[in-house]
Amino acid sequence: MNNKDLAIKVEHISKCYRIGFKEQMHDNLCGTLLNFMKSPFKNFRTHRSLYKFDDVNFDQSDDRSDILWALKDVSFDIQKGEVVGIIGLNGAGKSTLLKVLSKITVPTSGRIGIRGRVSSLLEVGTGFHPELTGRENVYLNGTILGMRKNEIDQKFDEIVDFSGVEKFLETPVKRYSSGMRVRLAFAVAAHLEPEILLVDEVLAVGDAQFQKKCIEKMQDVGRNGRTVLFVSHSMPAVTRLCPRVILLNGGRVEIDDVSHRVVSAYLQAGKATKGERIWPEPLEAPGDEVVRLSSVRVRTRDKLVTEAVDISGPVGLEIEYLVLQNGYEFKIYFHLINEEGIEVFTSLDNDQAWRKRIRPPGRYVSTAWIPGNLLSEGMHFVGAGIRTLNPELKRFSVNEIVGMQVVDSMDGQGARVDFTGDFPGIIRPLLKWETQVTPMEPSSVVGSVTTDKGMKS
Repeated sequence: MNNKDLAIKVEHISKCYRIGFKEQMHDNLCGTLLNFMKSPFKNFRTHRSLYKFDDVNFDQSDDRSDILWALKDVSFDIQKGEVVGIIGLNGAGKSTLLKVLSKITVPTSGRIGIRGRVSSLLEVGTGFHPELTGRENVYLNGTILGMRKNEIDQKFDEIVDFSGVEKFLETPVKRYSSGMRVRLAFAVAAHLEPEILLVDEVLAVGDAQFQKKCIEKMQDVGRNGRTVLFVSHSMPAVTRLCPRVILLNGGRVEIDDVSHRVVSAYLQAGKATKGERIWPEPLEAPGDEVVRLSSVRVRTRDKLVTEAVDISGPVGLEIEYLVLQNGYEFKIYFHLINEEGIEVFTSLDNDQAWRKRIRPPGRYVSTAWIPGNLLSEGMHFVGAGIRTLNPELKRFSVNEIVGMQVVDSMDGQGARVDFTGDFPGIIRPLLKWETQVTPMEPSSVVGSVTTDKGMKS
C-alpha cells in the first residue's frame, strides 16, 4: 500500500472451504478472539495492517463436490473516507469478504492491505461474552478493538445512550433479545472512532427508529473522513448511504460502479434497466401494418437519456413510433411498475392538439413528463403501448422495456426532509404544509393547562 490515500487494498483474494474439513484457523469471531488472547505476541504479527498468503495448490475451476470457493480472485481499492456498499444474493461471498477484511478468517490466496484501526459488526452480538453483563461487554469489546480504559470511559455514556439498553447494563448479555444485542454491538463498533467501519446487515435487526439512528451514524462516520463498508439487502439504504457499490456474484466482483447503476443491475438482472431501447428495423419492432414502435427513452429535464433520476426533478417518458397507414386515431400510453411489481400509474396521451384527430403517416415522438417529487425512490420500469380507436384495437404493448433508478439526494429539500429510515409508499409527493401559531406568554400556557385539568376534574 504505497498510496497514502488508500484505506483498503484487496489483491486477488480467494477463499476456499473444504466441506467436512475443519481448518486450523478459527473461522468465527469467538474462536479468533480466544486464540488472540491465548497467544498475543504470535497473533500480533498475524493482525498487522498488511499481510500476505501464498497461493495454495487448489484449482479454482475444480468442480469437486467437497470444494467450495466463497471468494474467487477478488480485487479492489478503497480510498480513505469512502463509503462503499457491498451487495449480492445470499451466498455471493459478502460476509466472507468482511470476515477476511476483519482478519477473522484467512484467505486461501491473495494479499490485503489495511491502513487504520478496523471496527466491525458482522453478526448479532459479535464478540459478546454471554455470561458477562452489558457494561462488561462494552469494555471487553473496546479492549479487543485496542482502546484504553480511559478512552472507553469517555465514550461509555454515548454508547449506552445510543444503544438504549441502559436499564439492562448489569444484566448478562445471554438474556438480551437479538435486537438489544445488535443495538449494543453497533453502538460499540460505531462510537470508538475507527478509521474503518465494517457493517454486515445491521439493518436486518431492530426497529425503524434504530435503523434510522444506524444510517445517521454511518453517515456521520463517512462525513468525518473515515471509511465505511456496508453490506445490506436494503437497496434504498445502500443508494442513500453509499456513492459507490460493489456487486458480488458467485464469489467474484461482477460490477464496481456508482450506486444507482449497480443496484439497478442487481435488482433486475435479466430485466430492462437501461434508459433507452431502440428498434432500428421497423419490421422487427413491436406493432403491425398500421403502426410500429421505434424507441422508448427516459429523459432528464435537459433531454438527456438517463437511467438514474433525481427524485426532485422531472423525468420524461418518450415514445417514438411510425404511423404507416392513414385514417386512424391513436391512444398512446405508458404504465409504470415499481421494483415490487406494483403498478404505480398508467398515463394516456392527453395532447389536445391530437385529441380525436387522425394522424397521417409519419414519424412521431410523444413525451409524458412526470413531475419531480412524485415518484418514490427505487427501481421503476416503463411499459408502453398504442391502441387505435374505430376500430378499438391494441396494436402493440411492451412491458418493462426500459428502467430508471429514482435516487433520493437526501438534501433535506424533498418529502423525506431529514428522515433517514424506510419511507413507505409507491409515490412520494412533496405536499405543501402550513403551520399556524398563536403566541402566548409562558405563564398563560401554564395557567391554561391548570384550568383545563381543573375543569376535567
